[in-house]
Amino acid sequence: MIQVDALNKHFGSIHAVKDVSLEIPTGQIFGLLGPNGAGKSTSISIMTGLIDCDSGSVALNGLNPQSKQARFKIGLIPQSIALYEELSAVDNLSFFASLYDIPKNKMSERMDWALEFVGLSDRANDRVSQFSGGMKRRLNLAASLLHDPDYIFMDEPTAGVDPQSRNKLFENVLKLKELGKTVIYTTHYMEEAQKLCDKVGIIDHGQLLALGTVDELLKQYGGDTKVSISSEQGVQHFESGDVSQDLLEALKKSNKVYDISMHRPDLETVFLNLTGRQLRD
Repeated sequence: MIQVDALNKHFGSIHAVKDVSLEIPTGQIFGLLGPNGAGKSTSISIMTGLIDCDSGSVALNGLNPQSKQARFKIGLIPQSIALYEELSAVDNLSFFASLYDIPKNKMSERMDWALEFVGLSDRANDRVSQFSGGMKRRLNLAASLLHDPDYIFMDEPTAGVDPQSRNKLFENVLKLKELGKTVIYTTHYMEEAQKLCDKVGIIDHGQLLALGTVDELLKQYGGDTKVSISSEQGVQHFESGDVSQDLLEALKKSNKVYDISMHRPDLETVFLNLTGRQLRD
């Protein structure tokens, strides 16, 4: 389990992370959802031991993330591409594998597995400078998995990614869960959080505003479904917490129904209700 307790971080006068506490069970995909500048990357940097917090603590199954033992259990896909452009894919992986002291007799096996996992086996010997943005993201993921870490931190992994690579990354994330890995996934795309995550934390201005499964967040903060019925009598609008029952009652009173439309709350709605602004503001 990852345990985060009362985490705080300042950069000068900016309070980037404000008293954040959460627990992430082993084998779960946890999404940290919020707009750019919300504190997601800073939180990830503290949780992976890259920077110190001002106060609070982080423990990865009881380990300090800055300890060598913990670092060998962490895989990080940073928001900015971290690859050597003039080297081939396999040479990049060879370099990163050497940083984790992977034995030479196992290095080729791990690199082959990682390239196959992200769908880049056929481009192993090509220079990274020839790769698309999505392919670079996938190679970054491969590099983070060479040492078989328990905790995979993915910071905005689909930024600048083409649809094909985005779908492949989604497949990879779900496969990592099948392998028993714990995935921490930051994003400002609510549809990604809804599709992938077992549990979601909504963060804004450094503060964790809500925490729960997608269904729990929608139920608690999403509000009612908006329904419109177009019939011979005109257009009827109403909001409902029990759509099936309320829609049935409304249809009984309508003649010659032409169209029915519904807008169900989503995480965008939840964020708007919590903060008063759109997720991408």
